[in-house]
Amino acid sequence: MLFHTLPRAHPGLAATWWALAVVRALLPAVLIVATGLLIGAVDAGTPIGGRLTLVAVCFVLTQVLSPIHDAVSTNLGARVAGLLHERLITAATTAEGIAHLEEPDLADDFSLARDFDLGITAPPISVAMPFVTNGLVELCSGLAAAAILFAYHWWAPLALTTAWLATHHLLRESTVWQAWRDDEVVALQRQADYVYRMATDAPAAKEIRLFGLAGWVVDRFGDRRRNLLAITVEALRMRQRSLLWALLIVAAGNALILGTIAHDAITGRLDLTTLTIYAGAAIGTAVLGVADFDWWFHTAARPGPVVDSLTQSMPEHGHLPTGTRPATGLPRHEIRLRELTFAYRAGPPVFTGLDLTIPAGASLAIVGQNGAGKTTLAKLLCRLYDPTGGAIEIDGTDLRDLDLTDWRRRVTAVFQDFIRYETTLRDNVAPLGAPDDAVDWALHQAGADRLAAPTTVLSKAYTGGTDLSGGQWQRIALARAMAAVHTGAGVVILDEPTAQLDIRGEAEIFRRLLDATRGQTTILISHRFSTVRQADLICVLDTGRVAELGTHDELMQRQGRYHTMYTLQAARFEDQP
Repeated sequence: MLFHTLPRAHPGLAATWWALAVVRALLPAVLIVATGLLIGAVDAGTPIGGRLTLVAVCFVLTQVLSPIHDAVSTNLGARVAGLLHERLITAATTAEGIAHLEEPDLADDFSLARDFDLGITAPPISVAMPFVTNGLVELCSGLAAAAILFAYHWWAPLALTTAWLATHHLLRESTVWQAWRDDEVVALQRQADYVYRMATDAPAAKEIRLFGLAGWVVDRFGDRRRNLLAITVEALRMRQRSLLWALLIVAAGNALILGTIAHDAITGRLDLTTLTIYAGAAIGTAVLGVADFDWWFHTAARPGPVVDSLTQSMPEHGHLPTGTRPATGLPRHEIRLRELTFAYRAGPPVFTGLDLTIPAGASLAIVGQNGAGKTTLAKLLCRLYDPTGGAIEIDGTDLRDLDLTDWRRRVTAVFQDFIRYETTLRDNVAPLGAPDDAVDWALHQAGADRLAAPTTVLSKAYTGGTDLSGGQWQRIALARAMAAVHTGAGVVILDEPTAQLDIRGEAEIFRRLLDATRGQTTILISHRFSTVRQADLICVLDTGRVAELGTHDELMQRQGRYHTMYTLQAARFEDQP
């Protein structure tokens, strides 16, 4: 798979790499023959100019081509890594849903494939490729040297190559690490990678220092790395019996060939030229036993099958079939959840027969305890997942029958884990571009029009950049949703959109959003009832079903769950005697 990937990464570099490999593999054999001819000419007293030139050229090329080949190998390895990352990114982003990114069965392979060039468990491909190259060249040069011996005796190269190559079979535990996808190895790699990221990423820096966790982080990383190293050493450890057998076989094969050559030279069957060539070939074949190829080859090649498996399995897990009916202008009447059931793979049910009707153009607030399914409902409405039973109907049409791209143009959302793009303020609000008036309007509605200039990069990692507080970033995320409303979105989903704002700021922002989205269907998920009470309808979710539905006043009069939750929260803000 690695060799198959090389021309796909860069055809020109791959062709150059193979050409250099062939030339470097043949050069030692040519040098052996040229040296024998030169010594024979010196012994016979014939002119040596041409033969000496050939020896010099072979020697110089041997020295010059090696660093050039290493540079080509490093470049090609980096391009192979880039190709694998591109394939992985494509597999991760082209799937219509997100189940493949939250699937536990794919998490280990995804972590391994995503981070294979970090050097946590093995050197990156760009580092391994020169060693693969040199090992391959040594292997092929040994075979080329052995081929010379066919002119001596047909059995000579077979006996010698068998002896040297037997070491790779007998000592395979010392050259090939077969455990790289074992559960223990993958778990250790994930833990080491996690701790490494925690130690080097800014978000965790405050707590690591505040709680004195620097030593803990370093110790955990070192412990995982030591365990990985121990597994590697165990895999590389030679067995005494295999080593003894390898030594015996190598000694026997070389004794047979070199003894035969010596006997023939003593008896006069070989002249000085052929003696030099055959002896040099026998010695040159020895590189077969020391060619460090297997381990480096497996190290460089192993991300390939992982990425290949993910490029097949991830789209399957995340695939959502698209319908053909247009979603332009929808919903005009209502969004209806009919007998809706849903469960994440291998998990307990989140919804069991949920029924809920959301009038088009109205605002609906959803409240409930943690784990009630509020965020899951938002994902289903965005069609990031499909329900396992029942249906979501848009004006009577099953959501699955609508064109998926069309529907997502009609939906905009702010999730709890919204993205903070390290780019300009303008690009944060409208990543795909929007007119200036749309960007300015969106920033104003979100109360973010005075945070920074539109061209300011929102990261201190860049020259002239700035950073924002959590609440300010939430305003930017809200502005992004408002920009989508300005350009045609008709369903606005706000999942805890202002959790990092103070209560007054949240109430004021939500009032603005309700005014700005009059005519759009707005769905708000929040724990703060000062905000929730402003919605046209309030839905209380409990154990996957609608426990209560109505306006704030209606629900307060019922003295039910909403009344209890509202009263408990409001009591925190009452004046105490």
